[in-house]
Amino acid sequence: MHSFNSCLMHCVFSTKERRQLISLAIRERLWPYLGGIARENDMKALAIGGTADHVHLLLSLPAALSVSKAMQLLKGNSSKWLGETFAELRPQGFSWQEGFGAFSVGISGVEDTIRYIREQEEHHRKKDFREELEVFLKKHGMAIDQKMMD
Repeated sequence: MHSFNSCLMHCVFSTKERRQLISLAIRERLWPYLGGIARENDMKALAIGGTADHVHLLLSLPAALSVSKAMQLLKGNSSKWLGETFAELRPQGFSWQEGFGAFSVGISGVEDTIRYIREQEEHHRKKDFREELEVFLKKHGMAIDQKMMD
């Protein structure tokens, strides 16, 4: 029998110090760039979105790629590209935060997750990034350590 794999992950990561650096103009180019990184590494990006200080991705990961390696590839390559491509980011020295959130999604949750990612601007009129992350952690039964939230 062949191997079959369905690994859907809702991944979230922020700019360093949650700086508001991802302008609309940058987002218009960053989302497709992240999709290209995913494609080049056998991932499938089902949705990409976010706000000025963080990114959400719904990824389908191949069996041989860990979540940590996927995040390393996406964050590392995009950080380098952002610094090289957008002169306005050079003075601040663009980088992503050290960690990330990765939450499993069942096939029945794909449509809701895609909608959630696409509606980030609207969503963040009510909750900031930290509040959003706390909701994800609680929903997935994970402990909230305030030292790890910054």
